[in-house]
Amino acid sequence: MMRNVCRISLLSSLRVQQTPAEMHRLPGSSANLSCSHSIQGYDKILWYRQQGDGMQLLGYMNVMFGYPEPGVNVNITGSAQQGQTCTLTIQDLSLSSSAVYFCAASYHSATSN
Repeated sequence: MMRNVCRISLLSSLRVQQTPAEMHRLPGSSANLSCSHSIQGYDKILWYRQQGDGMQLLGYMNVMFGYPEPGVNVNITGSAQQGQTCTLTIQDLSLSSSAVYFCAASYHSATSN
């Protein structure tokens, strides 16, 4: 018997780590993806999904506050600070959730007057 599963793959670099590297989940379930970095002064993590040639921003974490993009069924929790873990939870998976997911570390560049 063949089952429909969602395949999720992650990419990592030397200074930004994501886990797990790959997972398979049944439709309707959820998936937790983790990201951490070792870059001093960076306190923002952005989450992306890549399907085919397209790239979609799912949301970001600024220090300790998560900001999912409107209409995207995810939660972003944890911390974006060096050595901490930021978790992307994808809810209610479907076959269209199958993609490569990755995070990027950045520094918050806003200034105040």
